[in-house]
Amino acid sequence: MCPTLKSPSLYTKIKFLSFKYYKNAFQGQLISCFVLFCFCFSLVQCLEMTTKRKIIGRLVPCRCFRGEEEIISVLDYSHCSLQQVPKEVFNFERTLEELYLDANQIEELPKQLFNCQALRKLSIPDNDLSNLPTTIASLVNLKELDISKNGVQEFPENIKCCKCLTIIEASVNPISKLPDGFTQLLNLTQLYLNDAFLEFLPANFGRLVKLRILELRENHLKTLPKSMHKLAQLERLDLGNNEFSELPEVLDQIQNLRELWMDNNALQVLPGSIGKLKMLIYLDMSKNRIETVDMDISGCEALEDLLLSSNMLQQLPDSIGLLKKLTTLKVDDNQLTILPNTIGNLSLLEEFDCSCNELESLPSTIGYLHSLRTLAVDENFLPELPREIGSCKNVTVMSLRSNKLEFLPEEIGQMQKLRVLNLSDNRLKNLPFSFTKLKELAALWLSDNQSKALIPLQTEAHPETKQRVLTNYMFPQQPRGDEGKLSPTFFCKLKIYKPFPC
Repeated sequence: MCPTLKSPSLYTKIKFLSFKYYKNAFQGQLISCFVLFCFCFSLVQCLEMTTKRKIIGRLVPCRCFRGEEEIISVLDYSHCSLQQVPKEVFNFERTLEELYLDANQIEELPKQLFNCQALRKLSIPDNDLSNLPTTIASLVNLKELDISKNGVQEFPENIKCCKCLTIIEASVNPISKLPDGFTQLLNLTQLYLNDAFLEFLPANFGRLVKLRILELRENHLKTLPKSMHKLAQLERLDLGNNEFSELPEVLDQIQNLRELWMDNNALQVLPGSIGKLKMLIYLDMSKNRIETVDMDISGCEALEDLLLSSNMLQQLPDSIGLLKKLTTLKVDDNQLTILPNTIGNLSLLEEFDCSCNELESLPSTIGYLHSLRTLAVDENFLPELPREIGSCKNVTVMSLRSNKLEFLPEEIGQMQKLRVLNLSDNRLKNLPFSFTKLKELAALWLSDNQSKALIPLQTEAHPETKQRVLTNYMFPQQPRGDEGKLSPTFFCKLKIYKPFPC
């Protein structure tokens, strides 16, 4: 078996050997040493060019090294179909710092492994481990531990002895609780426990004051311990796919939080306390039961991404226009009947999705969204677009599928960066002649059955106004709802929510 060997001292060793055998060449070993010199010189060049953490490549220790002690710091046995840890590993127990056993069929870790006192990183994801032995406590220098995608049910209490641990990845394991000793890992900065069976966290979880990233997605959490207010360095918190029925009170005290995922829970309200998170940049509240957004959300003055998709919102607060740094706003799949005029104050907004609502108009202030790149208003009830839409001159993708549009304003010809435009399933009889100015248009969808992205348009005179318009054989459009079929908006409003937690 030939693992990947990575040695920090190999570079120096090769240079030393190159010099030694170059000198021996003058003592009658010219041919053999010259060949070895060329080999070593080539390796030195490779080492000088690499930018990885150590030498990377599958190497077998050369016999010429056997006069010296081999110093191997990294071994990689990933994807080797192993059923147990190779015995060769224990030959380097004094020098081994990183061991990779990813994606094998290892069921248990041998006691000898925990004699590797210098081990700093142990990576054994995607194996068949059912437990983490208590002997892990002897790895006092361990900094990174990855046991994700196994069958580990719990951490041993004496995991607390691994005081140097900074990163733990234990996602996709049937872990139902954390031992109290876990909260003594005071140097922990990143903890990943997604897709486990956690129902609660230890009461003193807040002792992990150095945590910067905490991911607890897809568990059964309903509350958070109050001690979490001490996590002053926490920047990313993922609580998606849990069983929260309200926003945990402790969240507004984690002042440095920058990213918060609370999607796929059972929240009914987005409270004003969220506005206390002044540093928040990313907020995902999609797929809940949210009916109202408190006006104090404007306190999230650093917010750049706001995701409120698939809720039960009927309106947005006017204060949303105070989120001056917002670049992405998604409110699709709700019950909105109107958008606030203050939406026009979001001068940095680049992506706006309000598809699958009940909008009958867009505010004229939408014309102030000069940074807008992507606009999606599919599956609403728009009979027309405001003329001010033409001022959104940086839009490259606009989708207006499944509305009730009967005509488009001439000003749409001012959107000269437009590359993709979807107008299918509307009631258009023709297109304004100003479409001829859209030189970058690469796709114009007029029907769901359209075979090509662009179909030639012909110029005709409007029968009533006599103005020039553009048309082809796909006009006038026949919306699907008029053909005896259910409107796609109907299906959009059929929401299936997971039940409230018992």
